[in-house]
Amino acid sequence: MKFHFFKYQATGNDFILIDNRSGDLSCSREQIERLCDRRFGVGADGLILIENDPSASFGVNYYNSDGSQSLCGNGSRAAVHFASYLGITNGVARFGAYDGVHDAELLHSGVVRLRMNDVASIDRIGENYLIDTGSPHYVQFVTGIQDFPVVEQGRSIRYSERFREQGVNVNFVELLEGNTIFVRTYERGVEDETLSCGTGVTASALAASFSGFASPVHVRTRGGELQVEYKTGQSGIFREIFLIGPAKMVFEGDLEL
Repeated sequence: MKFHFFKYQATGNDFILIDNRSGDLSCSREQIERLCDRRFGVGADGLILIENDPSASFGVNYYNSDGSQSLCGNGSRAAVHFASYLGITNGVARFGAYDGVHDAELLHSGVVRLRMNDVASIDRIGENYLIDTGSPHYVQFVTGIQDFPVVEQGRSIRYSERFREQGVNVNFVELLEGNTIFVRTYERGVEDETLSCGTGVTASALAASFSGFASPVHVRTRGGELQVEYKTGQSGIFREIFLIGPAKMVFEGDLEL
């Protein structure tokens, strides 16, 4: 089957996007792995199918590069940009995703403001945090982030006895001046460090609030800069959480499965 695809990046997190509103395309796990392979395929951290959703403007069906599924914050921002390009929305969008319905807005210069779901509970693991922002994230604060062994340490936590079966994303975070944090993430499903992770950035910003950081938290990643806004409610609930950052189309092409 031949199909048209678009390559996007959102602060260095890269994706293959396909307009599948016709419902004609169905990919096996092996096909997804091949498409995302950086030597034998297009190369990407994940695959996104834009589909029809009766409860929203469109649906976002996201697959990690190993074929597993989850919410992807950066991928969702890319999908909002793509939906506007396709003419599905006029920049204001409501879409269905892995963890429910989200609202988003395409702002100036390709910046997308994505509303995340509320976070009602956060687990403490010693000095670290476990936070689900649509995908589970382990957050550990470190110093010397630029030289930190992210892959080695991230893999050891992701495959530890507690997380081995379901997996977890692992974020290493350094607190900086100016209400700014630097985040590096080892992503399950990719099983490597990515240049940025939207749900991980969000979890890290919420965790930083316990160290005195306030909304909006400015976030640096190896792939670029983002911002996380939120409000706190009763019983420690985080609500009105927004992930804000750029998304950009890189190229388009045709492939045959």
